[in-house]
Amino acid sequence: MSVRRVVPDVRSESALSIEESRDFYGLLGFEEVMNHGWVMTLASPANPTAQLTFATHDPSAPVEADLSIEVDDVDAAYAAMVAAGARIVHPLQDEEWGVRRFFAVDPNGKIVNILSHP
Repeated sequence: MSVRRVVPDVRSESALSIEESRDFYGLLGFEEVMNHGWVMTLASPANPTAQLTFATHDPSAPVEADLSIEVDDVDAAYAAMVAAGARIVHPLQDEEWGVRRFFAVDPNGKIVNILSHP
């Protein structure tokens, strides 16, 4: 299993906050690459894996993630986490927006969204 990217997930109070974040980080060269209204991702055109995600909520999860890690095999990542006894707070599942993911709690209490694009 290999890591494809790591993205901090920033909680935003509203859709307006998300738009304001896009404008602010746009000053540094980030561009919008995904926007579902409640979640938006910005990326650097020069380095597309340098990304920031802003979200007001997560419609399918009981908690909000602190960061996202995209891996090439989320099923293997899930099996490794379960075998190690990691606390899973959102089960492995396919989401309607095209990712397969689960959430685990790291040793610092941070919620990690671990995902793959099938």
